[in-house]
Amino acid sequence: MALATRTDRRPSMTRTLWDSSLGKKTVMAVSGLIMLLYLVLHMIGNLKIFFGSGEFNHYAHWLRTMGEPFLHYEWALWTVRVVLVAAVVLHAVSAYQLSRRDIRARPAKYVHRKPRASYATRTMRWGGIILALFIVWHILDLTTGTAHPGGFQSGHPYQNVIDTFSTWYGNTVYIVAMLALGLHVQHGFWSAAQTLGAGNATRDRVLKTIANALAAALTLGFISIPVAVMTGVVS
Repeated sequence: MALATRTDRRPSMTRTLWDSSLGKKTVMAVSGLIMLLYLVLHMIGNLKIFFGSGEFNHYAHWLRTMGEPFLHYEWALWTVRVVLVAAVVLHAVSAYQLSRRDIRARPAKYVHRKPRASYATRTMRWGGIILALFIVWHILDLTTGTAHPGGFQSGHPYQNVIDTFSTWYGNTVYIVAMLALGLHVQHGFWSAAQTLGAGNATRDRVLKTIANALAAALTLGFISIPVAVMTGVVS
């Protein structure tokens, strides 16, 4: 008599973690913090535009040569890009699946009205969609040059930025996206801290202050660039 073969396998720890709501929230939190770190560094680098074309173009060139001679040309930059793409994809997929799971858990509308949430909380989903579309446009505009309004010049990022923010739609798209980013960061940082267990009764006020400060700094820092081009401060 042949022995029956077992076909049931226990799911791996990684799969079990991913399938749980807590696991998805943890992935969202960690990937969100990775993107937040990048945004802070990216903003600081972008602000070099106020020091002139030479300084800004030199910074852009350094991004491609950092790590040399240990690393080959652009290897470090591409490593950052791959990590960012992975973070964005994991963040978006986790957010979508958690949203669908939440909808399935309560298919009927609440009889009683829920307490009014903050504006940032209520716009997280739309803010994420706006930012996803902005990332695609931003890459096509200033990385590949496919959607660039002027004659895209590889190796001359200063002039490319001036070209983009010399158009009304370039300014509008960028400013709207940065406002959405500020709201996303404000609520996202707070949510990530709670998910990762950093929040408690004594630290909540500090975490809220940090979230507000980061959101304000990133929003004002990024928006200052198109405003500076529009007003002629940067030209």
